[in-house]
Amino acid sequence: MKKSMIIKSLLGIVVVIVVVLIINMMLNNKETTARQDAADAWKTLLEKQQFADIPSLVTNASITDNDFTEESLVEKYKTIFKGIGAKNIKIANMKVEELKKDHYMMTYTMTLETALGKMASMNYSAPLIENDGNYKIKWNPTLIFPHMQSTDKISYTIDRAERGQIVDQDDQPLATNAPFYQMGILPSGLGEGKTRDKNLKAISKAFDVSVETLEKKLAQSWVRDNLFVPIKVIDMKEAKDLDGVKYSSKDMRYYPLGEAAAHLIGYTGTVTDEDLKKNKALNPDDTIGKSGLEKTFDKELRGVDGGQISLVTSSGRVRDVLLNAERTDGQTIYLTINSKTQKAAFKALEDATGSSVIINPKTGDLNALVSKPSYDPNKMVRGISQEDYAEYADDENMPFLTRFAQRYAPGSTLKTVTAAVGLDNGTMTETKTHKIKGLKWQESSEWGSYYVTRLHDDVSNVDYKSALIYSDNIFFAKEGLEMGEKKLREGFNKFAFGKDFNLPISMKAAQISNEKTFNSDILLADTAYGQGQVLMSPIQQAVSYTAFANDGKMTYPRLVKGTKVKMTQAVSAESAHKVRAAMQQVIKHKGGTGNTLKSLPYNLAAKTGTAEIKQKQGVYDGTENSFVLVFNADKEDYLLLTIVEDHKKTGRSAIELSKSLIPVLEK
Repeated sequence: MKKSMIIKSLLGIVVVIVVVLIINMMLNNKETTARQDAADAWKTLLEKQQFADIPSLVTNASITDNDFTEESLVEKYKTIFKGIGAKNIKIANMKVEELKKDHYMMTYTMTLETALGKMASMNYSAPLIENDGNYKIKWNPTLIFPHMQSTDKISYTIDRAERGQIVDQDDQPLATNAPFYQMGILPSGLGEGKTRDKNLKAISKAFDVSVETLEKKLAQSWVRDNLFVPIKVIDMKEAKDLDGVKYSSKDMRYYPLGEAAAHLIGYTGTVTDEDLKKNKALNPDDTIGKSGLEKTFDKELRGVDGGQISLVTSSGRVRDVLLNAERTDGQTIYLTINSKTQKAAFKALEDATGSSVIINPKTGDLNALVSKPSYDPNKMVRGISQEDYAEYADDENMPFLTRFAQRYAPGSTLKTVTAAVGLDNGTMTETKTHKIKGLKWQESSEWGSYYVTRLHDDVSNVDYKSALIYSDNIFFAKEGLEMGEKKLREGFNKFAFGKDFNLPISMKAAQISNEKTFNSDILLADTAYGQGQVLMSPIQQAVSYTAFANDGKMTYPRLVKGTKVKMTQAVSAESAHKVRAAMQQVIKHKGGTGNTLKSLPYNLAAKTGTAEIKQKQGVYDGTENSFVLVFNADKEDYLLLTIVEDHKKTGRSAIELSKSLIPVLEK
């Protein structure tokens, strides 16, 4: 009996012990979880930069012991981390360890990226203090950066990388950095009352800035009497000595060719919120390429800023260097463009709306890419006024449109390709003729009211030479139908159609038709003389026509020096030479469409063309684009392709405008 009671007593004791152990285990687990929750919350706060949550995670005593308030501590974090451009903060190796009974330490490592680059991994530690079942961090300044004290500040100096230049084939700058003046106003120098009004009017007149704009800038919240208020960037020669006006020196992007190369080179500007969302590597005060090659090569041109981030004591002594980064200046981009040729081509277009492309058919070097009308990129960089921008934006001729990359129906210039393809595949011969009467023709009555038309009926038995000389649409329509879709497409596809030239210019590939097949004899006939649904940019046209100045080899274009020259055999040398000979007669023959150039003392080969703008198949809106391609049949070192939109409106055709440019190309 006694033994039984003893056993029962022992069992009772064991149960009590087990219950106590379980309760202690539960309490310990709860405390362990609470400690881990505090550490995890701190990790989230730092990685997401949710600094407003700091007071809820740290002890009040640790804030006051370090001479902070909740507000000033939050502001300290925000100022420091924003000031250095902190991003991609990563917390690793987060641990909570018991150093001795009821004394716990949180440890972790932190890495982050700044505007100057990535900081080395840093080690942190802080005690965790129990508070009513929860744990808070005993904060101190070393939790911002190791070795930091409460009175320390962050010194952040930037050594700005110099943006690389864009230069032409002779190393002449197309985009460079140049000194300018930042014109501004010192409010204390304006005077008061009527004197102030008089001075503002004088400033407004001298610098073409409205008084209203000046007043808005002077009304900004940060403005003080003795603070410089920036107004406008000007050229140094524009500086004037006026009451209240001050100047500061400023290096800015400068484009020596201005409007003449704006569409090609583009311009730079300060990053926007949208830019920052698209590219996380950017910083709010960065300058980036906004259009053209400035945008395409922005990464190479921009380089990498250098500088230093340091802990500095209240006396100005550097306590610790957190990051030291060497700057890397931007690269120079070397182009095949010739500045003299670019300016001359732009000038030659006069007041026309159009484009000119000049390419070396042997090397593929693009010597000029011109689009007109244009805009002044220097205005865009310095801060274009709303009035000037509206003038560009509202212009029906669209000065921001890059026309050398815009696709057009190539019109009669494409007849050179059709002729070469026909000669190559044997459907066209030197002796073959078509008997054509009148100015219009249709294959059959099934074409309904649709006719192919031509401008001249001087020749009734038409061969390919006279068809090129007189630019006979009917001849090439007939040839296209006899050749058939398969042979025509196979021949065309050896030229620029569907090709990607890997140029640093946004441009859709040239197309033969909207669909893979014509599904219409009318469309086949129209395509053969450069209408239908054929679309080619001026660059693509120029590239295709290099075959006639290069023994049948089409030379791929290059814009950046050093790019490998690529050629493909588009047609046989024999066919190319036959077409070139006919192109020479386009100028020499008294009835040739290129006879305008006959007075020039050069052995030129040319093909002119017009392309009517269709509303739909067979229906035109009365607008015609004018084209010319021309090269020296002896030297073969340049090929010019010019398009003039709606040439009837300007009264000057592409060939007429090219006449003043050709002597420049011959030098």
